[in-house]
Amino acid sequence: MSEHRNVIVPFLFAMVLVSGVLATGAPAADLYVSPGGNDAWNGQRASIPPSGDAGPFATLERARDAIRAIKKTGELPEGGVTVHVAEGTYFLREPFTLTDEDSGTTDAPITYLAEKTGSARLMAGHIITGFKPVTDEATLKRLDEAARSKVYEIALKSQGITDYGPVEGGGLELFFNGKPMQIARWPNEGFTRIVDLRGGEEFDIRGTNRALIGRWVYKGDRPSRWIHEKDAWLNGYWSCDWSSEYQRVKSIDPGEHIIEVEKPYHVYGYRKGQWYYALNLLCEIDTPGEWYLDRENGILYFWPPSPPENAEAFVSLLPEAVKMNNVSNCTLRGFVVEGVRNTDIIIEGGEHDRIEACIIRNSGGTAVRVDDGTDIGVIGCDIYDVGGGGMVLKGGDRKTLTPAKLFADNNHIHDYARWYRMLNPGISLKGVGNRASHNLIDNAPHIAIIFGGNDHIIEYNEIHSVCYESSDAGAIYAGRDWTQRGTVIRYNFMHDVTGFEGRGSVGVYLDDMFCGTHIYGNLFYRVYRAAFIGGGRDNVYENNLFVDCPKALHIDNRAQNWAGPSVDKTMTERLIAMPYTNALWKKKYPNLSDILQDDPAAPKGNLIARNIFYGPDWKDYPKEIIKYITFKNNMDNQNPNLTTPDKARDNPSPKATDFALKKDSPAFALGFKPLPLDMMGLYEDADRASWPTVDSVRPEGKPDPNWNHMSDLDTLIQLFSVKSLHSV
Repeated sequence: MSEHRNVIVPFLFAMVLVSGVLATGAPAADLYVSPGGNDAWNGQRASIPPSGDAGPFATLERARDAIRAIKKTGELPEGGVTVHVAEGTYFLREPFTLTDEDSGTTDAPITYLAEKTGSARLMAGHIITGFKPVTDEATLKRLDEAARSKVYEIALKSQGITDYGPVEGGGLELFFNGKPMQIARWPNEGFTRIVDLRGGEEFDIRGTNRALIGRWVYKGDRPSRWIHEKDAWLNGYWSCDWSSEYQRVKSIDPGEHIIEVEKPYHVYGYRKGQWYYALNLLCEIDTPGEWYLDRENGILYFWPPSPPENAEAFVSLLPEAVKMNNVSNCTLRGFVVEGVRNTDIIIEGGEHDRIEACIIRNSGGTAVRVDDGTDIGVIGCDIYDVGGGGMVLKGGDRKTLTPAKLFADNNHIHDYARWYRMLNPGISLKGVGNRASHNLIDNAPHIAIIFGGNDHIIEYNEIHSVCYESSDAGAIYAGRDWTQRGTVIRYNFMHDVTGFEGRGSVGVYLDDMFCGTHIYGNLFYRVYRAAFIGGGRDNVYENNLFVDCPKALHIDNRAQNWAGPSVDKTMTERLIAMPYTNALWKKKYPNLSDILQDDPAAPKGNLIARNIFYGPDWKDYPKEIIKYITFKNNMDNQNPNLTTPDKARDNPSPKATDFALKKDSPAFALGFKPLPLDMMGLYEDADRASWPTVDSVRPEGKPDPNWNHMSDLDTLIQLFSVKSLHSV
């Protein structure tokens, strides 16, 4: 076909399609894409080989351009346009990009539809073939003896891959038979420990020394094997149990058993007993699934779990798979998206867009990011094995309190934050008026949901087995702002959140003077500290059921002691940045406008009402703050009469419905309202990527009786006072 004919095909096809719609009154137009298609064809369903030019397109880009051509001839057909994408793998050589010219309308939306959910794969990575056993004698000597006959190699340069990215995240990864493989590390699971500090410039916090320089004594002799490694890295929790960081090894002294890392050092310093592991080490390929990339020579080494000639192996390549810029009334439905190094799907601006029933996996960063759109939803997706968080939903105008109405509904988000362990939640809500509902979030090292801003709704979610690699962490978390008010957290089922090594983690964590949040009708089971108010004001915990939650309710007055400096600085700066005294804000948040004249450091206005505390002692607050707190009609030290008490309290994989109350429960006399237990978590729906879903509860951690939660909490403020950390 000539170059001239390629140019006119989209226009001619558009004319034929539109004239057909006008003549027949058809409600919508349909385009078709298939791996066996051809972008020179007309995008219609046809047998292959087609008759003449009749047949599906080969790429999404060609279908997108055909829709643009239709729009240029006039309005979209009534009912919009659906692009039907047949089963198969679609290799992306650049992100699939949509702009405002690719928008539909309310009456004529644009839909990109996998004809069978989960069968059309958008592949942002590169399939690699040609693995060969390692034969180079020098390389074999560097390998673990058990691995020498098991490890294969492949020259990535011969595959056309020369950009490897950084070791510490966002770079090339290897996937095999649909699963991420483990970059070679030691130990293979868990951590080793800092035996002693050798960094100098040490300072003491509550009897614990910390060093500003990354130099310490290591345990055992294993690091002596790493001396000749070209690019060894460590990932550790160097000072605080909620802050991890990758650091490059500078030197190893096997005689003194000392490791030193390159600058910049960890911002919070280093502490004896903290944990870390080593990675990116050829010599540590000692188990199936481990790999190492020699970035200097472009050679990938791999111990495959099964023969590579009978499997699919690919490496991540593109930074993103899908980008939607100011697109409206557009839906992506039923796709598998994988092989991305950073963010799989990015939506910036626009309105009324949907990501539905997609499987987003095997990527190095966050699955979905929405910035500054309106009424954009992520619905029914399965998100897992991503290097960062599940999704970020950011939108709405805080100064005018205009909601964005972004939402995440009925998604299963699990086994996320593979690379970026901390502060990469399953769902992040930012801005104003966004929602997370009916999601199942489980098995992650840190936070499930983090929120900031105003008037969000977090409801009907099930959360379990999170914060398993951190302590002083919250499954649902927000902190350090008087003005971020109005969020409602209701009807969620949270269970089995106990923290790293049983050190304790929190259910709903309102950290550092966070205010104005309503926590209503939630079920907490086996959550170490289920409810937490860190010196904030005007928070309400009401009508919640706490079962077997040690120290279920924590309240403190930190702003009146160790966190006092942040009141005059951070808190006040964030207050005056908002129009908190104008009529709109006064009406919405009446207790905020005079806060600076009302003893702002005091935790005033908190209400604890009609809650059931069943199990260990639930009170965890100093006596001096009782005058600020209203306690009303709570029930403790009394059996609430669960309908199935044994099933509820002994089930390793509990269900919310196990915790229903009998009709004669004494809680009802106190005004307790029944919880909608059967509505908590995922629900069966045509928009789900999979059903039924499968999840597993991590074994419950045993609380450490010697761990002082408040001792760790005040670490940060004291670290800020250290001169060398003035830039934090």
